[in-house]
Amino acid sequence: MEINFRIATVKDSKIIGSLVVDLTTEISEVTKAQHFDIDLNGTIQRCSELISDGHYSAIIGVYENKPIAVATMTETYALYAGGKIGVIQEFYVSPECRTSGIGSMLIEQVQNHGVKHNWSCIELCTPPLPEFEQTLNFYQKNGLIAVGGRKMRQALA
Repeated sequence: MEINFRIATVKDSKIIGSLVVDLTTEISEVTKAQHFDIDLNGTIQRCSELISDGHYSAIIGVYENKPIAVATMTETYALYAGGKIGVIQEFYVSPECRTSGIGSMLIEQVQNHGVKHNWSCIELCTPPLPEFEQTLNFYQKNGLIAVGGRKMRQALA
């Protein structure tokens, strides 16, 4: 399977938005809970703005001219991690492609991106457990280490 990976531009906002909505829909369906309040058009618009402003980047995986994978990232800082780090905000591989090694290739692309940007590490939050235990196992198999805790959120607006 020949996958082409590339750094996304603002022109890719529709592709990224669509894949992210697929991700959030899958998480909500599997957990039978509405974890996200996003819509496609709003997601595309936010993606465009964040990439334009330099606050957000993404890597897209394409197979036979069809986008099948995406990793979105932000750069931030943490004293506990030694300074500059990368945070994977969304990570998605189309279900029909998940057993072909594309996810591992995408993680490698993110790692290479992080090295180029002098990140001390990459971090992410898994989808809800135990429903996504297989996802946790995938990340661990690809070199990420569980560091505990749970993702928490409080809406401000």
